[in-house]
Amino acid sequence: MNPLETKVSSPGSDASLDDWLAYMETMHPVEIDLGLDRVLIVLRKLFRSRPPARVVTVAGTNGKGSTIACLEALLRDRGRRVGTYTSPHLHRYNERVRINGSDVSDGDLTEAFSRVEVARGTISLTYFEFGTLAAFLLLEDAGLDDWLLEIGLGGRLDAVNVLDPDLAIITSVDIDHIGFLGDNREVIGFEKAGIFRPGIAAICADPEPPSSVLQQARAQGVRLLRDGEGYHLSGGEDARRLELRGGETLSLPRSSLPAGSMAAALVAMRVLEPDYDITEAVGVLARVKVPGRMECLGDHPEVFADVGHNPHAARWLAGKIKRLKNGTGQVYAVYAALADKDVEGIASVMSAVVDGWYLAGLSVPRGLTGEALRQRMTGELSSGRTVRVFDTVSGAVAAALEQAQPEDLVIIFGSFFTVGEARAFLQS
Repeated sequence: MNPLETKVSSPGSDASLDDWLAYMETMHPVEIDLGLDRVLIVLRKLFRSRPPARVVTVAGTNGKGSTIACLEALLRDRGRRVGTYTSPHLHRYNERVRINGSDVSDGDLTEAFSRVEVARGTISLTYFEFGTLAAFLLLEDAGLDDWLLEIGLGGRLDAVNVLDPDLAIITSVDIDHIGFLGDNREVIGFEKAGIFRPGIAAICADPEPPSSVLQQARAQGVRLLRDGEGYHLSGGEDARRLELRGGETLSLPRSSLPAGSMAAALVAMRVLEPDYDITEAVGVLARVKVPGRMECLGDHPEVFADVGHNPHAARWLAGKIKRLKNGTGQVYAVYAALADKDVEGIASVMSAVVDGWYLAGLSVPRGLTGEALRQRMTGELSSGRTVRVFDTVSGAVAAALEQAQPEDLVIIFGSFFTVGEARAFLQS
């Protein structure tokens, strides 16, 4: 049989969303299989031409979801009809596709899945490829003005990249997914710059972009806006002063979101909507919250959750914690991770701000047990720090909260699975 093909039986017309998701997980022989051939074949069956909406594609190691959330809020404030496609999700698959600020329904998703199933014939699609095509159908059906699309992995060979964007954004470039993207920023930058298209505008929010990103922009005639060329962000996470081309300046609001993500969204607005009154943006951005991104889940003690899962994200998170605590109280970390992550690098960064570790297992594919996590982290932990191991995230959270005093801080981080389980436990 052709390696692009599959003969797995599909769910019936009355199948539930869970039925479809289970089917999608077993359709393709591997979970991640980068390449555009399969998706392009099915895309051409589903769409006679490129969708008429304006498309913004967002790639990056970290900060993609925050950038999309900020840009979504700004465009909707402008009166635009906006759809977003992001991944992964925290609790429900429906979170991945939002239409004018609302998650799509189960029924809309299963109907879109059915259409993809008919169009694909015997072409084998990964879980992410299948869901991406269904998302495109849902966004098209909604008759939107703007599509904001998050790259799942890398850029050049990611399923989302089958659509040509009107604007491309790279939020950051750092080391993650080594097995798929490479082990250095130059190679990874080349993959992420694969979302560029000749002659379009692009934004790179990384303060020190790899030369591979700059080379790709020059080679394709891309008008690349980056810190120092097109805008300037100063003052770090506390002052956060943004200067746009033409001398416009404004102070970004204090927020749980990265300053670079807010700046990228504002620069994007200046590209997409040149006459937008940028002074209105401060109030809009102040109201943007992204679940799982330095999200406050409790007070006395303060409890925060963050989906950060690589050293680059850990450096940002450690800086946030240091500014929050300012030398007062203890910091207890609930940490659970997937086996393919650089847990040693994360532990090295976070050990500078963490006083006690509550390590938990993840009962998902590629999830590490709490004990396996402890063994991998041992050489990177500061001496004298408490380290406790738990089977579940909920068990670790409960123990950390029992230990913490009102002046302390509990940070829960490591993956979407970690934060999703913790949120469900705390909210119950």
